[in-house]
Amino acid sequence: MASKIERYIIEKVRDMRKEKKLSQIALSQKLEMSSSFVSHVESVRRRAKYNINHLNKIAKIFNCSPKDFFPEKPL
Repeated sequence: MASKIERYIIEKVRDMRKEKKLSQIALSQKLEMSSSFVSHVESVRRRAKYNINHLNKIAKIFNCSPKDFFPEKPL
């Protein structure tokens, strides 16, 4: 089960992905991961999570800072 901070980051990335109108498959491909990677991360039933390298790549894709995925205060 994902921790509070992991869920926060996953939800933040998902919201930004949807805002950019990117499908799970499209983001997975841009990350050079399997086509199901993002769907596994976003599923509460799976153990897959983003790591720091993923977040850095996603920040490049979304043209933002990796810190944009984190809350302002600890959870």
